[in-house]
Amino acid sequence: MINSMQFKDSITVKKIFDGIASKYDFLNDLLSFGLHRTWKKKLLSKLDPLPGEKWLDLCCGTGDMSFLLAKYVGPTGTIFGLDSANQPLSIAKKRAFENGFLSIRWLNDDALITNLPDHEFDGIVMAYGLRNLVDIKKGFEEVYRLLKPGRRVGFLDFKSFNDQSIFARFQIFYLRNIVVPIASFFGLGKQYSYIESSLKVFPLANKQKEIALSVGFKNAQFQTLAFGQMGILILYT
Repeated sequence: MINSMQFKDSITVKKIFDGIASKYDFLNDLLSFGLHRTWKKKLLSKLDPLPGEKWLDLCCGTGDMSFLLAKYVGPTGTIFGLDSANQPLSIAKKRAFENGFLSIRWLNDDALITNLPDHEFDGIVMAYGLRNLVDIKKGFEEVYRLLKPGRRVGFLDFKSFNDQSIFARFQIFYLRNIVVPIASFFGLGKQYSYIESSLKVFPLANKQKEIALSVGFKNAQFQTLAFGQMGILILYT
């Protein structure tokens, strides 16, 4: 059960993403030099969605992954995009209409309690949403419940550190001296400072795999990207 503090944190995350929605895509391109698109494509290339499959994009935001998935599964496939924040979802719907992705179904709901049927999906993706869940184990349990047997889910997110390696020091430098100042220029410094806060409680790669295996996944693989700054976690039922 989610306690009151976790529920408050969940509402905070929702408010953050509602607040940054209008600048989210622009700042993603600016702050990652457009590389976030490459990392998302890398995740999907490892998951290899097939024509005709049914996929769920959890914490879909403004729809990037949903649109990429739609190209993989083609006209015979089905895509659901789910997010708890209203404003990013509104932008996703508008982008879908403008670009002809009219078959994607958009759901305004909680990634921890989706209310979707058991064993419904061939695959699930989540890009930059895992560290924002108030209960990662519960998130893994929900994803496991939603996947058909023998299928896969992939997560793309920042990699967390608990050391003083050059990679850890660079991450702090990048977030404090590049991300937050640029976001502040657009009046969103407070919202983007949340990234560093979220990483302080985000489990390390091995712990993520341990939690996933404990809820029933048969295999867990982790790969780093962007000189160790990003991570891809792939789980198999």
